[in-house]
Amino acid sequence: MRIPKDLVAASATPLVLGILSEGESYGYAILKRVNELSGGELEWTDGMLYPLLHRLERLGYAEAAWRVPAGSRARRRKYYRITEPGRQALAEQRRQWAVITGALQDLWHEMSPPVPALHRS
Repeated sequence: MRIPKDLVAASATPLVLGILSEGESYGYAILKRVNELSGGELEWTDGMLYPLLHRLERLGYAEAAWRVPAGSRARRRKYYRITEPGRQALAEQRRQWAVITGALQDLWHEMSPPVPALHRS
């Protein structure tokens, strides 16, 4: 299935803030988590994620720090964490998406025949 760019863009901020609310993370791990959460349907690129992360930093919704992972010889990574204003923005986004998804579910429930659910492995 191909998800249109506008829908991906609209969901990007709440997805990333939601992931950061689980705990701090770095770019590659965020990309993997998005892919996992979508059952492989969303395959973001660095070119989509990093501008969003930089925007979240500018808005004060996320903070970042460079460091080397503990007990690792790996190169340093930029870790992002959600801030209190980011948590507030996420709460507002959740309220907004609840209204949208609720309206769509109500509408689609009234339609027939029902669309089969996606099966995730």
